[in-house]
Amino acid sequence: MGWGPDRWRFYRLVGHEAGRIVRGAFVRATSRPSALARLRPTGLVIAPQDLRTSDATIAADIYAGLFVFAGRALATGGRSPFDFAPPSIQWGEALYGFGWLRHLRAAESALSRANARAFVQDFMAGRGDRVLAQRPAVVARRLISLLSQSPLVLEGADHAFYQAFLRQIGRCTRALDRALRRGMLPRDRLVAAVALTYAGLCCEGFEPVLRRGTRLLHRELTRQILPDGGHRSRDPGFAKDLLLDLLPLRQSFLSRDIAPPEALLNAVDRMLPLLRLLRHGDASLGHHNGMGATAADQLATLLVYDGALAKPLMHAPHSGYARLEGAGGTLVVADIGAAPPPAYSVVAGAGCLSFELSCGAQRLVVNCGMPATGEEMRELSRTTAAHSTACLADTSSCRFLALPHPGLIHPLAAWLTRRMGPIIVRGPAEVAVERGSDAEGASVLAARHDGYVPTLGLRHERRWRLHADGALLEGHDGFVAETGARGDPVGSGDPVAAAIRFHLHPSVRASRVGRGVHLAGAGAPWLFEVDEIDPVIEESVFFAAFNGARRTEQIVLHLTVGDGTRVAWRFRRLG
Repeated sequence: MGWGPDRWRFYRLVGHEAGRIVRGAFVRATSRPSALARLRPTGLVIAPQDLRTSDATIAADIYAGLFVFAGRALATGGRSPFDFAPPSIQWGEALYGFGWLRHLRAAESALSRANARAFVQDFMAGRGDRVLAQRPAVVARRLISLLSQSPLVLEGADHAFYQAFLRQIGRCTRALDRALRRGMLPRDRLVAAVALTYAGLCCEGFEPVLRRGTRLLHRELTRQILPDGGHRSRDPGFAKDLLLDLLPLRQSFLSRDIAPPEALLNAVDRMLPLLRLLRHGDASLGHHNGMGATAADQLATLLVYDGALAKPLMHAPHSGYARLEGAGGTLVVADIGAAPPPAYSVVAGAGCLSFELSCGAQRLVVNCGMPATGEEMRELSRTTAAHSTACLADTSSCRFLALPHPGLIHPLAAWLTRRMGPIIVRGPAEVAVERGSDAEGASVLAARHDGYVPTLGLRHERRWRLHADGALLEGHDGFVAETGARGDPVGSGDPVAAAIRFHLHPSVRASRVGRGVHLAGAGAPWLFEVDEIDPVIEESVFFAAFNGARRTEQIVLHLTVGDGTRVAWRFRRLG
């Protein structure tokens, strides 16, 4: 292969980003001996509440040897699940995280307690994939789960098991301390800080662990939770899971008669309203930046803490989301944010200026969402084409490090991918946003991003206008050429093939009506219309379903764009 300009640009990109990303991602490791290295808990004082809902019917499946995690199932035939190779990485992380113990607790029987104890005993005996089990994020989840479910595991246990259980708590704590000293990615650091703080509160003799955990927790919450309550990753799913840990942690401080850190109180208060911004009428969160299927019961549990009558934010400028509401339950949730910093972007998508439209409990326009498992599908779900926005030249508005670069395998890129995962190394950095209302009372939102400027020299603009009665959503897409300091075009100036996509929820059926598209679902029908372009109905896939990927459809506008191209479209409620 020749050393063309594209290849040289990629080498420079990887070399530059490597230093910047690694410097920003990891806390400096230290060779000083840890004060926690020889620390052992002497007993358990409290068991924190687990806010994740439990299901006794899942306990019945576990009794029968059926373990279903992350969209994959394994039938053990009476053997221990730790004797099998995990069917996927996500499945294995769920198994070794032990969060599923809560379902056994829901059964409230001597059999469920004995089963839980046997599973924990199998793991403590050294069975299973120890490499996967020792991943820092998995260790942190296991530590939180074991502490939360300690009443289930320890009721009726003998002294020897109790001491072995305490040793397991100590091993998890020391493993997290070592991982923190070696350096961890930000999301893992925050979860590790939460787990260490839990351990310090729940265990006798762990006062140094509590001090270290509280210090880390204050630092990471201050760094990672944005002023409007979002997490720096922009991942709604991570924010939801974090809140499910932070709320019981706050209560655990109060149970020990210890004042919670101010950063913890502030984070909880800011994060709850943001979840309301992202929540649709069917009680699920919008599918943005790594969000998959929503456990509606968990979300409902969280929002109780925010007050039943609390109102959502309408604009989260730091997190990059906005909400438009109309009468009749019509709702638009839009992604108007820049790409997160590389160290936080392992699941973020190239969906800038994408949106989701719902009316009451009826989801209409969606993004494809993140699947629970399957690395190839997860990569596909992050592309611009998997979002309801404009895709230019069949490329994404973000550059993903893990996606293959034609004819090039850069060793530094491979190292970064192994160390940090499939991060974004370049994406929209400047997103200008305007919002307000017009003289007719309609809600208006406009934004533009520069994700395609480095490669194609075009900015994408989008404007939404939702009428007050909720019966009409008008949209405009525009494309503007970028010019350099001397007024010269940044790109070639040649026309670019584009596809403006509107992915439909699987419950919606689309059919052509003249030059429009009729949308029928569980609620009132809608009509999609566009000026001067014939819309096409194509196949799509909805990844964010509990039962795996589902076939669906999408409305696609195929066109060629250049400087000044404008497209007007609208969704009209019928009846």
